[in-house]
Amino acid sequence: MRSEDTAFTGGPLDGRVLPVLLGPTGRPPATYEVPVPGVDGGAGTVHVYRLEAASVTPRLRLPRGWVYVYDPDADAAERGPKWPWSGRGSRAARRRAAGSDGVTGTDTGADRDGDGDVNSSGTDH
Repeated sequence: MRSEDTAFTGGPLDGRVLPVLLGPTGRPPATYEVPVPGVDGGAGTVHVYRLEAASVTPRLRLPRGWVYVYDPDADAAERGPKWPWSGRGSRAARRRAAGSDGVTGTDTGADRDGDGDVNSSGTDH
């Protein structure tokens, strides 16, 4: 696999340049986690770095090199891809925040003639 020397700013790796493995598209991972073991076998901490463009080209604004920036407020559990259809919050999270189970009513509007069947032809099949 290819690697690229990437600079780190802030946090415990401030000023260091380390080789980072590149993904299949030639870009380093979006986050870089540095686990630090705890003293005497206690709970350790994880320092999280976020990937940013080091500079961009003037005309097309394409990234020219990468740098990792220390993110002290990041949660190490924020792993995994961020899907475009997830938006800012999932639908279930918005429902929980609103205090609703998401059911707005039981009437689907399919029973147009009022006789209890859901077919629109008016006959029972």
